[in-house]
Amino acid sequence: MSGTLAKIAEIEAEMARTQKNKATAHHLGLLKARLAKLRRELITPKGGGGGGPGEGFYVAKTGDARIGFVGFPSVGKSTLLSNLSGVYSEVAAYEFTTLTTVPGVIRYKGAKIQLLDLPGIIEGAKDGKGRGRQVIAVKIIENELEGFGIRLNSKPPNIGFKKKDKGGINLTATCPQSELDAETVKSILAEYKIHNADVTLRSDATADDLIDVVEGNRVYIPCIYVLNKIDQISIEELDIIYKVPHCVPISAHHRWNFDDLLEKIWDYLKLVRIYTKPKGQLPDYTSPVVLPYSRTTVEDFCMKIHKNLIKEFKYALVWGLSVKHNPQKVGKDHTLEDEDVIQIVKK
Repeated sequence: MSGTLAKIAEIEAEMARTQKNKATAHHLGLLKARLAKLRRELITPKGGGGGGPGEGFYVAKTGDARIGFVGFPSVGKSTLLSNLSGVYSEVAAYEFTTLTTVPGVIRYKGAKIQLLDLPGIIEGAKDGKGRGRQVIAVKIIENELEGFGIRLNSKPPNIGFKKKDKGGINLTATCPQSELDAETVKSILAEYKIHNADVTLRSDATADDLIDVVEGNRVYIPCIYVLNKIDQISIEELDIIYKVPHCVPISAHHRWNFDDLLEKIWDYLKLVRIYTKPKGQLPDYTSPVVLPYSRTTVEDFCMKIHKNLIKEFKYALVWGLSVKHNPQKVGKDHTLEDEDVIQIVKK
């Protein structure tokens, strides 16, 4: 590991002293590709030795969604978990009180949401320091998570990438590029021993974007920055904090502003609640079937209840925003919207 860390430090130092301009873009792209490969090696070590990725930190997924509390030690994550969900996670005013993942569950707007209090990260976790490999480990935390391939509040790059057997590197750009050219793209792909591929740049992409697509293991997730201990700052400072994107100021100890936090969590999760209506009965508004926003067809709804239900499916009656008439007869491909009511008719 020390050899890999030395190489990472060497490349980072070279990148820091290299002036960023069009003439150096090719060289910087190559260095970034090498850095990405070394970091991947660091966090996914070979062999069956102890301390592998995630050892001892696995928590079975329950509920409709899960949220992880990531942050430095002793910033109030355990207090927040305790006061939101009633689960006790040891709290103290010194570093690394929480040494394993502590799960809790809250119910909000009919959804069951799992909360995970993760051990505090330290700067350098992405480089294998501390317990970083196990943990995942406002700018330092972002940089640490970036090093693990986690992209916060961003979408996957709009880049088409397809390997092929022959024909070399075929680069197509559908819009002007400020950083990537044919030479830079070829050098980055050569670092991955890729010499035949079709690459389509559909937006003004960076070398980092191309590397993310080639690596293929990046995770794009929504993130809320929870700024704790607002009881210790002035009103003027609080006004400034409120203007920061993706931020919610709270006091975990005094339970201040929890309503805003829960509402923001709900917005970012983008969950869709579907109410069931048995034939001849009123809809059940107490226990919705909760679906992720990316999978909200009638077929997805059926699969969430039981995989055999779709085999017996004939049609569905739907009331709500997704239909023009109430009720409306729909098929399995119909897309449902939040708080629709559905009745399944079997064959």
